Amino acid sequence: MSSYNCRSIFATLPRTQRGNPIVLGGDPKGKNFLYANGNSVVIRNIEDPAVSDIYTEHCVAVNVAKYSPSGFYIASADQSGKIRLWDTVNKEHILKAEYQPFGGPIKDVAWSPDSQRIVVVGEGRERFGHVFMADTGTSVGEISGQSKPINSCDFKPSRPFRIITGSEDNTIGIYEGPPFKFKMTKTDHGRFVQAVRYSPDGEKFASGGFDGKVFLYNSKDSDLIGEVGSPAHNGGVYGVAFSPDGKKLLTASGDKTCRLWDVESREMISEFPMGNQVEDQQVSCLWQGEHAITVSLSGFITYLDINNPAKPLRIIKGHNKPITVMCLNDDRTKIFTGSHDGFVTYWDAKTGVNDRISGTGHGNQINGMKIVGNILYTCGIDDNLRLADLGTFAYTNVNDVKLGSQPRGMDISGNKVIIATVKELLILEDGKKVGSCSTQYEPSSLSINPVSGDIAVGGSMDNKTHIYMLTGTSFSTKAEMDHLGPVTDVSYSPDGNYLAASDGHRKVMLYSTSTYELAHSKEWGFHSAKVNCVAWSPDSKLVASGSLDCTVIVWSVEQPAKHLVIKNAHPQSQITRLAWLDNNSIVSTGQDANVKIWEVSGFPN
Repeated sequence: MSSYNCRSIFATLPRTQRGNPIVLGGDPKGKNFLYANGNSVVIRNIEDPAVSDIYTEHCVAVNVAKYSPSGFYIASADQSGKIRLWDTVNKEHILKAEYQPFGGPIKDVAWSPDSQRIVVVGEGRERFGHVFMADTGTSVGEISGQSKPINSCDFKPSRPFRIITGSEDNTIGIYEGPPFKFKMTKTDHGRFVQAVRYSPDGEKFASGGFDGKVFLYNSKDSDLIGEVGSPAHNGGVYGVAFSPDGKKLLTASGDKTCRLWDVESREMISEFPMGNQVEDQQVSCLWQGEHAITVSLSGFITYLDINNPAKPLRIIKGHNKPITVMCLNDDRTKIFTGSHDGFVTYWDAKTGVNDRISGTGHGNQINGMKIVGNILYTCGIDDNLRLADLGTFAYTNVNDVKLGSQPRGMDISGNKVIIATVKELLILEDGKKVGSCSTQYEPSSLSINPVSGDIAVGGSMDNKTHIYMLTGTSFSTKAEMDHLGPVTDVSYSPDGNYLAASDGHRKVMLYSTSTYELAHSKEWGFHSAKVNCVAWSPDSKLVASGSLDCTVIVWSVEQPAKHLVIKNAHPQSQITRLAWLDNNSIVSTGQDANVKIWEVSGFPN
């Protein structure tokens, strides 16, 4: 009986947007932290961020997720105004309740310290905030008194209960309860208030605004203690976080710095310079146990070293936009992924430790990627072929080639790089075009037979797979095979005996390369939507296919009737690429920007 299990998830980074703070959630037990990307909530282990879990039950983009103080539940809230409460104990994350406090995006969520009440704030059509019982959804007061959308909220962690909110009308709202009633607003900020947080003992609270200012208040009577710094930052403040002992305050700002403040004196202890690019703006921060982490506009998660501001302890990189290409290095120890925004990340296949290829890349979607020896070749919709040196993990910008039209697929044979663009097939040697062949069918993909040198090209306009022979630098047609839909991907088996081709009509076709006839009478048609990609196991016995239907299917060449369905491999996200680490392990990438490793077993070897 064939079976599968998910061995690793190398998770997406937080989805960020310029000018918008994001909210991180921390686990009261100190083990995990939370953030959102698209419809997913990502739960990451704070000690080992390669260990992660993903919750995907929202139908629209999630904005914020927070642990209950008990640690047993997570509340996640989305763009439509829905909030879901689900358990953290079971692997299935069983839903406890779903509420719709208002219609419109929820921007922040906070639990009362006894885990019984929840406050949500945002941009509702009928109100900007609501407080209710976690068990029943019954209202326990109202959030009123502010005239514009509310960006941030917090629950006082000690009795008597209080709620604070930060609004786009530049005020901080104070509420007393339960039932919670509006008490007063504080008007010290000159621009949007983006973050409000209580100290761990509940004695003070801090606010940060787009005016670059940070204020400290006394919780008891909400009196202003004073301003932190003068002002705290040269750009908007996107996040504030108290240290666990409440003696220090961390602030994150659009001025590309984080700063650490002494709460007692309100003086700066140290500044963390985060870079000088727009992507280095800091959009969130969280202080949990000994870990102080911050998120950049790029999505990178930085672990700050409180004792050495110049050098972070670690930076987690990866993707937060859909992954479009993937390949492995020659010994299959590293996974290389390229994304819709033009970045290439390389991952250690065992540990998930990653970094990014540096230098001048494509700047937008990458459509083809291949490694030969120590060189990574990438082509993108900037119509360029670029080369990166895997000794330095940097683009070299030597032997880059302008392609003339958009590339759709690429493969390499010996010293020849063959690229299918929307208009033609190109042969490149040493950075120069040495041959071409125009096409009328808009190629989608290309693969070279490692044994015979035949070239297969998928046609997206004519629903055909085209086979060419190469004599010197000229192409001649060898065969054409018809499909019922656009051909989306083609791939020769490592032993050269088979060609797998996938199409928009939900099928995977297996051809024998000796005749280019179908290898089996039985067609492979178990996907329920367009198949995006195919990949071969190193021993040429198994084919994996990934589809728009979110599933990966593994097919056996020797037993064509046998297949294994990995259902919802990337829930709510189409599969974009597949590769095999060995004969039992598949790597999948998705539109959700996650990389997953699957172990499959039970096929004949």
